[in-house]
Amino acid sequence: MNKIHQPLTIKSVTLRNRIGMSPMCQYSAQNGFANNWHYVHYGTRAVGGAGLIIVEATAVAPEGRITPYDLGLWNDAQIEELRKITDFVHSQGAVAGIQLAHAGRKASHDAPFNGGKQLAPGEGGWVTIAPSPLPFETAEIAPAELDEAGILHVVGQFRDAAVRAREAGFKIVEIHAAHGYLIHQFLSPLSNKRTDNYGGSFENRIRLLLQVVEAVRSVWPAGLPLFVRLSATDWTLNGWTLDETVQLSAILHEKGVDLIDCSSGGNILTAKIPVGPGYQVALSEAVRNTGIMTSAVGLITTPQQINSILESEKADLVLLGRELLRNPYFALHAGENTSWPEQYLRGK
Repeated sequence: MNKIHQPLTIKSVTLRNRIGMSPMCQYSAQNGFANNWHYVHYGTRAVGGAGLIIVEATAVAPEGRITPYDLGLWNDAQIEELRKITDFVHSQGAVAGIQLAHAGRKASHDAPFNGGKQLAPGEGGWVTIAPSPLPFETAEIAPAELDEAGILHVVGQFRDAAVRAREAGFKIVEIHAAHGYLIHQFLSPLSNKRTDNYGGSFENRIRLLLQVVEAVRSVWPAGLPLFVRLSATDWTLNGWTLDETVQLSAILHEKGVDLIDCSSGGNILTAKIPVGPGYQVALSEAVRNTGIMTSAVGLITTPQQINSILESEKADLVLLGRELLRNPYFALHAGENTSWPEQYLRGK
Protein backbone atom coordinates (compact mmCIF):
# COMPACT_ATOMS: atom_id res chain seq x y z
CA MET A 1 0.00 0.00 0.00
CA ASN A 2 2.92 2.33 -0.72
CA LYS A 3 0.92 4.86 -2.72
CA ILE A 4 -1.60 5.40 0.09
CA HIS A 5 1.13 6.50 2.46
CA GLN A 6 3.03 8.64 -0.02
CA PRO A 7 2.86 12.29 1.12
CA LEU A 8 1.04 14.77 -1.10
CA THR A 9 2.23 18.37 -1.30
CA ILE A 10 -0.17 21.04 -2.52
CA LYS A 11 1.45 24.46 -2.50
CA SER A 12 2.89 24.96 1.02
CA VAL A 13 0.81 22.18 2.60
CA THR A 14 1.94 18.55 2.80
CA LEU A 15 -0.50 15.77 3.65
CA ARG A 16 1.11 12.79 5.38
CA ASN A 17 -0.84 10.34 3.21
CA ARG A 18 -3.46 10.20 0.45
CA ILE A 19 -6.46 9.49 2.71
CA GLY A 20 -8.73 12.38 3.59
CA MET A 21 -11.99 12.73 5.47
CA SER A 22 -14.82 13.90 3.25
CA PRO A 23 -16.96 16.74 4.66
CA MET A 24 -20.04 15.17 6.27
CA CYS A 25 -22.65 17.22 8.11
CA GLN A 26 -23.15 16.29 11.75
CA TYR A 27 -26.28 18.40 12.30
CA SER A 28 -25.13 19.02 15.84
CA ALA A 29 -24.40 22.76 16.03
CA GLN A 30 -26.40 25.45 17.78
CA ASN A 31 -26.58 28.85 16.05
CA GLY A 32 -23.71 27.74 13.85
CA PHE A 33 -21.30 27.14 16.75
CA ALA A 34 -19.10 24.06 16.98
CA ASN A 35 -19.12 22.16 20.26
CA ASN A 36 -17.64 19.12 22.00
CA TRP A 37 -19.24 16.71 19.54
CA HIS A 38 -17.36 18.33 16.65
CA TYR A 39 -14.14 18.49 18.65
CA VAL A 40 -14.20 14.77 19.45
CA HIS A 41 -15.54 13.74 16.01
CA TYR A 42 -12.85 15.50 13.98
CA GLY A 43 -10.11 14.99 16.54
CA THR A 44 -10.67 11.24 16.56
CA ARG A 45 -10.21 10.97 12.80
CA ALA A 46 -6.98 12.97 13.04
CA VAL A 47 -5.73 10.58 15.74
CA GLY A 48 -6.88 7.78 13.44
CA GLY A 49 -4.27 8.65 10.84
CA ALA A 50 -6.09 10.47 8.05
CA GLY A 51 -3.89 12.98 6.25
CA LEU A 52 -6.64 15.55 5.69
CA ILE A 53 -9.70 16.34 7.78
CA ILE A 54 -12.28 18.45 5.91
CA VAL A 55 -14.82 19.92 8.31
CA GLU A 56 -18.41 19.58 7.16
CA ALA A 57 -20.37 22.04 5.01
CA THR A 58 -20.15 25.27 7.00
CA ALA A 59 -22.67 27.94 6.08
CA VAL A 60 -21.50 31.37 4.98
CA ALA A 61 -24.85 32.84 6.09
CA PRO A 62 -27.64 31.77 8.47
CA GLU A 63 -30.02 31.30 5.54
CA GLY A 64 -27.38 29.16 3.81
CA ARG A 65 -27.70 26.32 6.32
CA ILE A 66 -29.21 23.04 5.23
CA THR A 67 -30.69 22.74 8.71
CA PRO A 68 -30.78 24.93 11.83
CA TYR A 69 -28.11 22.57 13.22
CA ASP A 70 -25.37 23.26 10.65
CA LEU A 71 -22.01 24.80 11.42
CA GLY A 72 -21.52 28.42 10.37
CA LEU A 73 -18.80 31.00 9.75
CA TRP A 74 -20.89 34.12 9.26
CA ASN A 75 -19.94 35.51 12.66
CA ASP A 76 -16.52 36.23 14.17
CA ALA A 77 -17.70 34.66 17.43
CA GLN A 78 -17.85 31.27 15.66
CA ILE A 79 -14.10 31.24 15.09
CA GLU A 80 -12.98 30.31 18.61
CA GLU A 81 -14.54 26.85 18.82
CA LEU A 82 -13.32 25.94 15.35
CA ARG A 83 -9.82 27.06 16.32
CA LYS A 84 -9.82 24.45 19.10
CA ILE A 85 -10.52 21.80 16.49
CA THR A 86 -7.82 22.92 14.04
CA ASP A 87 -5.23 23.18 16.82
CA PHE A 88 -5.88 19.60 17.89
CA VAL A 89 -6.06 18.21 14.34
CA HIS A 90 -2.71 19.79 13.51
CA SER A 91 -1.17 18.55 16.76
CA GLN A 92 -1.92 15.00 15.58
CA GLY A 93 -0.12 15.42 12.25
CA ALA A 94 -3.21 15.85 10.06
CA VAL A 95 -4.19 18.94 8.06
CA ALA A 96 -7.47 20.72 8.79
CA GLY A 97 -9.62 21.96 5.92
CA ILE A 98 -13.14 23.35 5.84
CA GLN A 99 -15.93 23.32 3.27
CA LEU A 100 -17.71 26.66 2.85
CA ALA A 101 -21.28 26.31 1.63
CA HIS A 102 -24.63 27.87 0.89
CA ALA A 103 -27.57 25.48 0.53
CA GLY A 104 -29.78 27.76 -1.58
CA ARG A 105 -33.16 26.13 -2.22
CA LYS A 106 -32.14 23.04 -0.23
CA ALA A 107 -31.83 25.08 2.98
CA SER A 108 -34.33 25.32 5.84
CA HIS A 109 -34.83 21.59 6.46
CA ASP A 110 -34.95 19.61 9.64
CA ALA A 111 -32.06 17.27 10.45
CA PRO A 112 -32.23 13.92 8.61
CA PHE A 113 -32.62 12.00 11.85
CA ASN A 114 -35.65 14.20 12.64
CA GLY A 115 -37.25 13.37 9.30
CA GLY A 116 -35.54 16.01 7.14
CA LYS A 117 -38.71 17.83 6.07
CA GLN A 118 -38.65 21.43 4.91
CA LEU A 119 -39.25 23.86 7.76
CA ALA A 120 -41.56 26.77 7.10
CA PRO A 121 -40.69 30.15 8.68
CA GLY A 122 -43.24 29.49 11.44
CA GLU A 123 -41.57 26.15 12.23
CA GLY A 124 -38.08 27.48 12.78
CA GLY A 125 -37.23 27.71 9.09
CA TRP A 126 -36.72 30.64 6.75
CA VAL A 127 -37.21 31.81 3.17
CA THR A 128 -34.68 30.14 0.88
CA ILE A 129 -32.96 31.65 -2.16
CA ALA A 130 -32.00 30.25 -5.55
CA PRO A 131 -31.19 31.28 -9.12
CA SER A 132 -34.82 30.61 -10.10
CA PRO A 133 -38.02 30.17 -8.06
CA LEU A 134 -38.05 26.37 -8.49
CA PRO A 135 -38.31 24.18 -5.36
CA PHE A 136 -36.18 21.04 -5.08
CA GLU A 137 -39.31 18.99 -4.39
CA THR A 138 -42.63 19.90 -5.95
CA ALA A 139 -44.45 20.12 -2.62
CA GLU A 140 -41.90 22.45 -1.05
CA ILE A 141 -42.13 26.23 -0.77
CA ALA A 142 -40.57 27.89 -3.81
CA PRO A 143 -37.32 29.79 -3.12
CA ALA A 144 -36.97 33.51 -3.72
CA GLU A 145 -35.12 34.31 -6.95
CA LEU A 146 -31.90 36.19 -6.31
CA ASP A 147 -31.42 39.52 -8.02
CA GLU A 148 -27.93 40.67 -9.03
CA ALA A 149 -27.41 42.58 -5.79
CA GLY A 150 -28.32 39.43 -3.85
CA ILE A 151 -25.87 37.38 -5.89
CA LEU A 152 -23.03 39.79 -5.18
CA HIS A 153 -23.98 39.73 -1.51
CA VAL A 154 -23.55 35.94 -1.51
CA VAL A 155 -20.13 36.32 -3.14
CA GLY A 156 -19.13 38.65 -0.31
CA GLN A 157 -20.37 36.16 2.27
CA PHE A 158 -18.07 33.47 0.86
CA ARG A 159 -15.15 35.94 0.91
CA ASP A 160 -15.79 36.93 4.53
CA ALA A 161 -16.17 33.31 5.62
CA ALA A 162 -12.80 32.49 4.02
CA VAL A 163 -11.18 35.22 6.11
CA ARG A 164 -12.69 33.68 9.24
CA ALA A 165 -11.59 30.21 8.15
CA ARG A 166 -8.00 31.36 8.06
CA GLU A 167 -8.37 33.03 11.46
CA ALA A 168 -9.72 29.73 12.75
CA GLY A 169 -6.50 28.01 11.65
CA PHE A 170 -7.64 26.06 8.60
CA LYS A 171 -4.99 25.34 5.97
CA ILE A 172 -7.35 24.36 3.14
CA VAL A 173 -10.65 25.86 2.04
CA GLU A 174 -13.09 23.99 -0.17
CA ILE A 175 -15.91 25.82 -1.97
CA HIS A 176 -19.02 23.65 -2.09
CA ALA A 177 -20.39 23.78 -5.64
CA ALA A 178 -21.97 20.33 -5.64
CA HIS A 179 -24.91 18.23 -4.41
CA GLY A 180 -27.63 20.60 -5.52
CA TYR A 181 -26.69 23.46 -3.23
CA LEU A 182 -26.68 27.10 -4.31
CA ILE A 183 -23.66 27.23 -6.62
CA HIS A 184 -24.61 23.91 -8.25
CA GLN A 185 -28.14 25.31 -8.74
CA PHE A 186 -26.60 28.08 -10.85
CA LEU A 187 -24.46 25.62 -12.83
CA SER A 188 -27.29 23.32 -13.88
CA PRO A 189 -29.79 24.37 -16.57
CA LEU A 190 -32.38 22.23 -14.78
CA SER A 191 -32.42 24.58 -11.78
CA ASN A 192 -31.23 27.78 -13.45
CA LYS A 193 -33.82 29.30 -15.79
CA ARG A 194 -32.45 32.85 -15.69
CA THR A 195 -32.20 35.04 -18.78
CA ASP A 196 -29.64 37.53 -17.43
CA ASN A 197 -25.85 37.31 -17.11
CA TYR A 198 -26.15 34.39 -14.68
CA GLY A 199 -28.29 32.07 -16.81
CA GLY A 200 -28.57 30.42 -20.19
CA SER A 201 -25.11 29.85 -21.63
CA PHE A 202 -22.35 27.83 -20.00
CA GLU A 203 -20.34 31.02 -19.50
CA ASN A 204 -23.25 32.66 -17.67
CA ARG A 205 -24.10 29.64 -15.49
CA ILE A 206 -20.51 29.34 -14.22
CA ARG A 207 -20.26 33.07 -13.48
CA LEU A 208 -21.26 32.85 -9.81
CA LEU A 209 -18.71 30.15 -9.05
CA LEU A 210 -15.94 32.08 -10.80
CA GLN A 211 -16.83 35.19 -8.81
CA VAL A 212 -16.79 33.21 -5.55
CA VAL A 213 -13.41 31.69 -6.43
CA GLU A 214 -11.99 35.12 -7.26
CA ALA A 215 -13.35 36.61 -4.02
CA VAL A 216 -12.03 33.76 -1.86
CA ARG A 217 -8.68 33.70 -3.64
CA SER A 218 -8.32 37.45 -2.98
CA VAL A 219 -8.31 36.90 0.79
CA TRP A 220 -7.01 33.34 1.10
CA PRO A 221 -3.20 33.15 1.46
CA ALA A 222 -1.50 32.44 -1.86
CA GLY A 223 0.52 29.58 -0.37
CA LEU A 224 -2.51 27.69 0.92
CA PRO A 225 -4.61 25.33 -1.23
CA LEU A 226 -8.09 26.08 -2.54
CA PHE A 227 -10.38 23.19 -3.44
CA VAL A 228 -13.75 23.16 -5.21
CA ARG A 229 -16.23 20.31 -4.86
CA LEU A 230 -18.23 19.72 -8.02
CA SER A 231 -21.04 17.35 -8.90
CA ALA A 232 -19.51 16.24 -12.17
CA THR A 233 -22.89 15.25 -13.60
CA ASP A 234 -26.57 15.63 -12.73
CA TRP A 235 -27.17 12.09 -14.07
CA THR A 236 -30.22 13.61 -15.79
CA LEU A 237 -31.01 14.43 -19.42
CA ASN A 238 -30.37 18.11 -20.26
CA GLY A 239 -28.68 18.66 -16.91
CA TRP A 240 -25.12 19.55 -15.94
CA THR A 241 -22.70 17.18 -17.70
CA LEU A 242 -19.26 15.69 -17.28
CA ASP A 243 -18.09 17.52 -20.41
CA GLU A 244 -19.10 20.81 -18.79
CA THR A 245 -17.32 19.81 -15.59
CA VAL A 246 -14.13 19.08 -17.51
CA GLN A 247 -14.37 22.45 -19.27
CA LEU A 248 -15.08 24.26 -16.01
CA SER A 249 -12.25 22.49 -14.18
CA ALA A 250 -9.71 23.71 -16.72
CA ILE A 251 -10.96 27.26 -16.17
CA LEU A 252 -10.85 26.88 -12.39
CA HIS A 253 -7.27 25.65 -12.64
CA GLU A 254 -6.35 28.85 -14.46
CA LYS A 255 -8.14 30.87 -11.76
CA GLY A 256 -6.01 29.44 -8.96
CA VAL A 257 -8.00 26.39 -7.80
CA ASP A 258 -5.65 23.58 -6.79
CA LEU A 259 -7.90 20.52 -6.63
CA ILE A 260 -11.36 19.44 -7.78
CA ASP A 261 -13.21 17.23 -5.31
CA CYS A 262 -15.22 15.07 -7.72
CA SER A 263 -18.68 14.00 -6.61
CA SER A 264 -21.99 13.87 -8.50
CA GLY A 265 -25.76 14.28 -8.34
CA GLY A 266 -27.85 15.93 -5.66
CA ASN A 267 -29.60 18.58 -7.74
CA ILE A 268 -32.47 16.58 -9.23
CA LEU A 269 -34.66 14.43 -6.99
CA THR A 270 -35.50 11.94 -9.75
CA ALA A 271 -31.94 11.39 -11.01
CA LYS A 272 -31.03 7.76 -11.68
CA ILE A 273 -27.55 7.43 -10.16
CA PRO A 274 -25.62 4.21 -10.89
CA VAL A 275 -24.42 3.78 -7.33
CA GLY A 276 -21.79 1.11 -6.74
CA PRO A 277 -18.24 0.71 -5.43
CA GLY A 278 -16.08 3.55 -6.76
CA TYR A 279 -18.84 4.72 -9.09
CA GLN A 280 -17.47 8.29 -9.23
CA VAL A 281 -13.80 7.44 -9.85
CA ALA A 282 -14.16 7.77 -13.62
CA LEU A 283 -15.37 11.34 -13.09
CA SER A 284 -12.22 12.14 -11.11
CA GLU A 285 -10.07 10.60 -13.82
CA ALA A 286 -11.71 12.66 -16.57
CA VAL A 287 -11.22 15.90 -14.65
CA ARG A 288 -7.63 15.00 -13.72
CA ASN A 289 -6.81 14.68 -17.41
CA THR A 290 -7.13 18.48 -17.67
CA GLY A 291 -3.99 18.81 -15.52
CA ILE A 292 -5.62 19.75 -12.20
CA MET A 293 -5.37 17.59 -9.10
CA THR A 294 -8.47 15.64 -8.11
CA SER A 295 -9.88 13.70 -5.21
CA ALA A 296 -12.09 10.66 -5.65
CA VAL A 297 -14.99 9.92 -3.35
CA GLY A 298 -17.99 7.60 -3.14
CA LEU A 299 -18.31 4.01 -1.87
CA ILE A 300 -14.57 3.56 -1.48
CA THR A 301 -14.10 1.20 1.43
CA THR A 302 -10.85 -0.78 1.27
CA PRO A 303 -7.12 -0.02 1.18
CA GLN A 304 -6.82 -2.10 -1.98
CA GLN A 305 -9.45 0.02 -3.70
CA ILE A 306 -7.69 3.24 -2.65
CA ASN A 307 -4.29 2.03 -3.76
CA SER A 308 -5.64 0.95 -7.15
CA ILE A 309 -7.18 4.41 -7.73
CA LEU A 310 -3.93 6.13 -6.82
CA GLU A 311 -1.62 3.75 -8.69
CA SER A 312 -3.68 4.10 -11.87
CA GLU A 313 -3.54 7.90 -11.48
CA LYS A 314 -7.30 8.37 -11.48
CA ALA A 315 -7.00 10.72 -8.48
CA ASP A 316 -4.31 12.33 -6.35
CA LEU A 317 -6.24 11.95 -3.11
CA VAL A 318 -9.06 9.72 -1.89
CA LEU A 319 -11.70 11.07 0.47
CA LEU A 320 -13.61 8.66 2.67
CA GLY A 321 -17.07 9.42 4.02
CA ARG A 322 -19.15 6.69 5.60
CA GLU A 323 -16.14 4.41 5.99
CA LEU A 324 -14.59 6.92 8.41
CA LEU A 325 -17.88 7.15 10.29
CA ARG A 326 -17.71 3.38 10.77
CA ASN A 327 -13.99 3.23 11.47
CA PRO A 328 -12.17 6.41 12.58
CA TYR A 329 -8.87 4.47 12.57
CA PHE A 330 -9.12 3.23 8.99
CA ALA A 331 -5.87 4.94 7.95
CA LEU A 332 -3.90 3.30 10.76
CA HIS A 333 -4.91 -0.11 9.44
CA ALA A 334 -4.30 0.74 5.78
CA GLY A 335 -0.64 -0.31 5.75
CA GLU A 336 2.24 -1.56 7.86
CA ASN A 337 4.20 1.68 7.91
CA THR A 338 1.63 3.88 9.62
CA SER A 339 2.64 5.89 12.65
CA TRP A 340 0.40 5.04 15.58
CA PRO A 341 -0.10 7.41 18.52
CA GLU A 342 2.12 6.37 21.40
CA GLN A 343 -0.92 6.04 23.63
CA TYR A 344 -2.34 3.34 21.32
CA LEU A 345 0.79 1.30 20.57
CA ARG A 346 -0.38 -1.49 22.88
CA GLY A 347 -3.26 -2.09 20.49
CA LYS A 348 -1.29 -2.03 17.24
